[in-house]
Amino acid sequence: MPEQRFETGRVFTPRVDRYSQIAVRTNRYSVPVRLIGKRVRVMLHASHPVVYDKNVEVARHERLIAEGSCRLELDHYLEALVRKPGAFPGATAQEQARSAGKFTPVHDAWWAAALKAHGDAEGTRALTEVLLLRRHIAHEHLVAGLATALRAGH
Repeated sequence: MPEQRFETGRVFTPRVDRYSQIAVRTNRYSVPVRLIGKRVRVMLHASHPVVYDKNVEVARHERLIAEGSCRLELDHYLEALVRKPGAFPGATAQEQARSAGKFTPVHDAWWAAALKAHGDAEGTRALTEVLLLRRHIAHEHLVAGLATALRAGH
């Protein structure tokens, strides 16, 4: 075995498209919206691609095997959804988050309450701001907080 570490992944440098996605081989992966139009570095490993902006990791996904597949992370789109809340309902990223258990029935119930209280745009914007909290609070704590708020009628 070599004494020094060496990288076994393959490097790609795709440009982030207007949908905040990159193409790696035959598949697409999301990256944060702030990177739209920029080139990023991707280290493609057997089980996952890692995306870097300069030398900072900005995304890591489970590698897609089927050709033409797309993996979207809801968190990558949240800043844009604050500005354009109408894009949220039915978004592919939301559906993938729901399938992965990251967008739970508690999220849906809280969102429904927010829509009822504040209307479509402001209710969805409130949900997006709550989802941004996930960057600072563990998922299970956020869900527990939403459940508590629902029980309290807020």
